[in-house]
Amino acid sequence: MKVAGFDIGGANTDLAVIDFDEEGNIKEIKTDFEYLPMWSQNDKLGVTLIDLIENICPVEEIDAVGISMTAELVDAFETKTEGVLDIANTCEKFFDVPVAYIGLNGVLSLEDLIKNPLDVAAANWKATSQIIAEIEKNCIFVDTGSTTTDIIPIKNGEECAKGRTDFERSATGELVYTGTLRTNLTSFVDSIPINDGNYRVASELFAITADVYNVLDLIKDEDYVCATCDGEGKTKEESARRISRVVCADLDILSIDEIVNVADFIHQAQIKQIASGIKEVSEREGLNTVVVTGLGKDILCAPAAKSLDLKVKSMGDYYTDEECVVAPAIGTALMMKNYI
Repeated sequence: MKVAGFDIGGANTDLAVIDFDEEGNIKEIKTDFEYLPMWSQNDKLGVTLIDLIENICPVEEIDAVGISMTAELVDAFETKTEGVLDIANTCEKFFDVPVAYIGLNGVLSLEDLIKNPLDVAAANWKATSQIIAEIEKNCIFVDTGSTTTDIIPIKNGEECAKGRTDFERSATGELVYTGTLRTNLTSFVDSIPINDGNYRVASELFAITADVYNVLDLIKDEDYVCATCDGEGKTKEESARRISRVVCADLDILSIDEIVNVADFIHQAQIKQIASGIKEVSEREGLNTVVVTGLGKDILCAPAAKSLDLKVKSMGDYYTDEECVVAPAIGTALMMKNYI
């Protein structure tokens, strides 16, 4: 039996296809993802879902489809309810096999989703918790993707997040809206030390965290999947040029070495930003073990946890890096298999 798990984000749509044997054990996991800016191209979602599956296996081989989502927040939709219903309607239109949705209280049919659409909104962390609880029964899992960081406590093998929605979790330390690729640098940095001066930043969308980790060689070329701020290329020099603009400079004013120092400062600032959320959850829940996952697991999550002297484990010790990047999609497929 093959089950497809999708995690439909605002910028990336992730897929995991899990092949189960007759006893329900995992035979194989295959993953893929595609950059799809839902704020401007949500009409392409259905085709993207099919294409992603076809990159792995014929869509006719899929026995069931599970869906988690965070894309309902994009400004193509007036409300999150509208977004959830639009995404669900697209999924139902493009698949003839059983389809269900990850909600805050488990897996929902379309009928259940229609009754309470907000139960499905940004519930993908619920799927990830299914995986992490198998690694460590008492921990905080920290998942930094391209855009956000989930910080979810798990006790006795069950997630026990104080907040449920993104709105609630933003007040509990369990959601830090910062990520490895798409985050505007000026959202968490006010000023940057350069040589003997301290330079306030320009509050413009000149550069994103992908540029920082590109310059620092902390992501691979194929990781930089999102659009650049200026529409130009993704070489290290082009990333450095974008970073220089953050302090109203350019590469005639700042050298590449100086830009590397700027990037390192920004990196450390983002680690501190994530550590503040981990600290809040750790102290409140009395948990001192962190399990990291996502694209930023080694770049951001692990350093943030270690800065607090917490014990760190990695989903990467049990799954491939590619699988860690799409952890919610894998969790979605696992929950869907148990549902059908």
